[in-house]
Amino acid sequence: MMRGAFTVGVWTMASRILGFVRDILIAAILGTGPVADAFFVALRLPNLFRRLFGEGAFNAAFVPSISTILHTQGMDAATGFAEEATAVMIFWLGGITVLGEIFMPWLLYVLAPGFAGNHGKFALAVVLTRIMFPYLFFVCLTALFSGVLNAMGRFAAAAAAPLLFNAFSIAFMLGLSRYTPNPGYALAWGVTVSGVAQMGLLIWAMRRAGMRITVPKPRLTPRMKTLFRRMAPGLVGAGVTQLNVSIDIIIGTLLPAGSVSILYYADRVNQLPLGVIGTAAGTALLPAITRHIALGEENQALSSLNRALEGVLMLTLPAAIGLSVAGRQVMDVLFVRGAFSLHTAVLAGNSLAAFALGLPVFALVKVLTPGFFARGDTVTPLKIGVVAVLLNLCMNLVFMHPLQAVGPALATSLSSAFNAAVLLYLLHRRGHFVLDMPARHRVPRILLAGAIMAAALYATEVFILPLGKTTIPQFLLLTLVGGVAYGGSGILLRAFDLSELMALLRRRRRKPAPG
Repeated sequence: MMRGAFTVGVWTMASRILGFVRDILIAAILGTGPVADAFFVALRLPNLFRRLFGEGAFNAAFVPSISTILHTQGMDAATGFAEEATAVMIFWLGGITVLGEIFMPWLLYVLAPGFAGNHGKFALAVVLTRIMFPYLFFVCLTALFSGVLNAMGRFAAAAAAPLLFNAFSIAFMLGLSRYTPNPGYALAWGVTVSGVAQMGLLIWAMRRAGMRITVPKPRLTPRMKTLFRRMAPGLVGAGVTQLNVSIDIIIGTLLPAGSVSILYYADRVNQLPLGVIGTAAGTALLPAITRHIALGEENQALSSLNRALEGVLMLTLPAAIGLSVAGRQVMDVLFVRGAFSLHTAVLAGNSLAAFALGLPVFALVKVLTPGFFARGDTVTPLKIGVVAVLLNLCMNLVFMHPLQAVGPALATSLSSAFNAAVLLYLLHRRGHFVLDMPARHRVPRILLAGAIMAAALYATEVFILPLGKTTIPQFLLLTLVGGVAYGGSGILLRAFDLSELMALLRRRRRKPAPG
């Protein structure tokens, strides 16, 4: 399980880094102007589907099902199940795509109500969304094929596919912008073409793994009905974080101009550790727990959940502290150039700090939900998710005026904390999760190491760094101070098991992960 998480994490890190290159270029070219706001709202709709299906609802229902079939009935049965799912998804995704293209203006009245008063911005958002909307068709099929590969223990191709999204976006923005009315059009076409490329990569990877899928006539067989029944509640249960961010964007359109872009840039930085750590752990954990449960190995399932919880806490806590304490400095170094001003960096840094406060609980939600999904329970996360979304909406309405762009980010963090706390409580009450002795030993020490890191960073900012734009050497100093404070105190407190990490790295060198 840890090797699979490591594989996903490495490829996700590469994708996020390339994504930052893309976002740096967008910030320099578009800044937080009207074209940027329109593009980010337009991107939200297909991107919501990508995250829900690729990281949430579909995998939550599909991976346990095909993993169980693969390990109990063999490759032929798993191939038949994948073919049935592919045929049905092509049918209904095609219908959704056509309906979305037709009714796009009405969809954006819901997604971006604040744009309705600005005809030019609203019209541009409609056009850009129509260009990008077919992306959801390709990326949802990509999610299906990713689930097949994950169930087979092959994680690399699925984790590498998002690299194509960023690569095509950069290439089209730099190469096509001169031929379009504005760079937003070029970016939109890059998104759609990247969906085709990602799907093609996954089809190739499945064939290499020995599974060749043909597309039969779509039929709602009994196991397809079961799959979609499980998937429907997962759309909310597993995608609460993404639904919360979408609410943030809706509220952002009602705030002063540029707020949508500020929230986007802040969320993108926050998504780096979340995607690399939380999503990677959740992706590898779900098939691992499903396999243990199918074989009656409840103790091993519990141990896997404990190790995943320790791991995401150990890695997300320093990221959360660093981004919270030094949010403005991060924005300075990453984005202040071209159309992105120092004042914008301050605003975006404040939003980033509010997002980062919830980073550990964002990741914990991704680790805890497989504890329900692996047992076929997608209804409980749904119920909790509905309450969390409503809580987020209420806090957004309370925070939006006094806190401006910080309000939606803070509301998302607080509602995610509620979500994680309730998931943890219910797993514990059902006997599916309890902290074992290693976790009881390490978790308090990890928290103490985080507190030491926060104090060291704050002292460095107050007593050493001058005011004004943060330079790269100053940023590297902050990074060094934070790393030494957290890593050093963690080692002295024996919060980290370095032997496990070294053993994992040695296994990686001897036997690369499949896929």
